[in-house]
Amino acid sequence: MINKGLSRLGAFFLYLVSLLPFWFLYLIADFLFVVVYYLVGYRRKVVQENLRNAFPEKSDEERHILEKKYFKYMADLVVETIKMVTASKKVLIERVTCTNPELIGEHFGQGKSIMAAVGHYGNWEMAALRLSLYVDEKILIVYKPLTNTVFDEFFNNMRSRFGASMVAMKNVLRTLVKHKEELVFSVFVADQTPVKHDATYFTTFLNQPTAFFLGIEKMAKLTDPAVIFCDVQSVKRGYYTYTIIPITNTPKETAPHEITEAYVKCLETMIRREPQYWLWSHRRWKFKPEDKI
Repeated sequence: MINKGLSRLGAFFLYLVSLLPFWFLYLIADFLFVVVYYLVGYRRKVVQENLRNAFPEKSDEERHILEKKYFKYMADLVVETIKMVTASKKVLIERVTCTNPELIGEHFGQGKSIMAAVGHYGNWEMAALRLSLYVDEKILIVYKPLTNTVFDEFFNNMRSRFGASMVAMKNVLRTLVKHKEELVFSVFVADQTPVKHDATYFTTFLNQPTAFFLGIEKMAKLTDPAVIFCDVQSVKRGYYTYTIIPITNTPKETAPHEITEAYVKCLETMIRREPQYWLWSHRRWKFKPEDKI
């Protein structure tokens, strides 16, 4: 009960912080960067190893610059995400823009649901919230529940503020089948690391063998939506655009792993363009193909 009470107090504090204007939040982010990077050194070794393996062609100095850029952006990402707890529709419309939203209408007009495979790149929370203002049809956002139930509820309430429905990963197939007669826009953050027993497919990603979930591909072949990728770009601090990139309109006709490989290619292209906006502090390469033997 004490832990739950502290969690509720923490959630209330985040709510109060979200009421602050962006300019003040970015002052907090600047301070947070100094603390996290210089004083605490949060996961710096993880980030350094990930960057060294992903970009062996870059010099130590180039990777060091990239490392600092990443941690500076991570601080921005924290305060921007907190701001989403109370940000208005007007703020979202001003700060996040889809360059080709007409493709959404085209797919729905053809009677096709849409399955979006996205990555932990840019402010994915802000982009998902903005999606609710583009789409009138049902939106399903697939997520991995937090162990802390108070914060899990807190962030899910944030994500669903404008009409999206949150679906835990373990329930996603059942939910998609339930809504198979409806037009649905489902969103999957597909660059997470599978647990070891689910790491059955490896492909080359950022210069190294990397395990990817095949669940999106399997569900796409089962429900036959249009599969898309969202390419995100940072315009300036706190402002983003994203472009819809079609992967396939006919998942059932694709070859094995074709959808997964297309997603991986789109994701890597986006990351290589501006690497600092990807989640480098994530322990993405926990194991290798030989670990499965």
